[in-house]
Amino acid sequence: MPDSRPPAAATVSIIIPTYNEAAQIGALVTYLRAHGAAEASVELLVADAQSPDGTAGVAAAAGARVLQCPRKGRAAQLNHGARHASGQLLYFLHADTLPPANFLTYIRQALADEATGSGCFRLCFDYPHWFLRLSAWFTRFDLDLVRFGDQSLFVRAEVFWRAGGFQEELLVLEDQEIIGRLRRHGRFRLLPFAVTTSARKYRENGVFRLQFTFGLLCALYYLRVPQPAMVRTYRHLIRQDKL
Repeated sequence: MPDSRPPAAATVSIIIPTYNEAAQIGALVTYLRAHGAAEASVELLVADAQSPDGTAGVAAAAGARVLQCPRKGRAAQLNHGARHASGQLLYFLHADTLPPANFLTYIRQALADEATGSGCFRLCFDYPHWFLRLSAWFTRFDLDLVRFGDQSLFVRAEVFWRAGGFQEELLVLEDQEIIGRLRRHGRFRLLPFAVTTSARKYRENGVFRLQFTFGLLCALYYLRVPQPAMVRTYRHLIRQDKL
């Protein structure tokens, strides 16, 4: 049954999947704790895939609870974090993304509506390239085609599990695939506030080159190309090994 308590009382679990994010995770955890994650009603979980760069130690020192995941892969790590979460509301966040300062209030208010099961924020980048500004502008539209994990995802815990969680066999576009299933279990709410995500991958690969690659991966996904072929394409075209 949906929680009947006021939104201010709803407990929240923030779940961050990591692999070799030692340079990013400390600042993110510090930011989140400064904006409400240090409250007793909020738990901050870092689901780490046994990073060799010391990510776990940095996250723990900053104040997060670190979960060592038995399997690498964002979907598997997010599910692992959710299985260890105690919050009524789950908030999935990338390690290089900052939510707006009042994100906890926005999430609780959105999910106080019993018809709403899940939702996300709009997107902006930390790099002032005109094409990235244009790309981020499109995230104001409620279209699944422009819903990706960089925008973060909040969801009632019971809705998340009723929908089946993330599909762990997906190593690419697992964040987009889940949206359609979540919509079957309640309204998906796109909030009029933006998270700020790092454009580091665009700077390393080139803005247009990387955007073309993402577009190609989306096309392959909708053409039902097998995941192993998509992963090979990702690794061949993107100069950052996170898979």
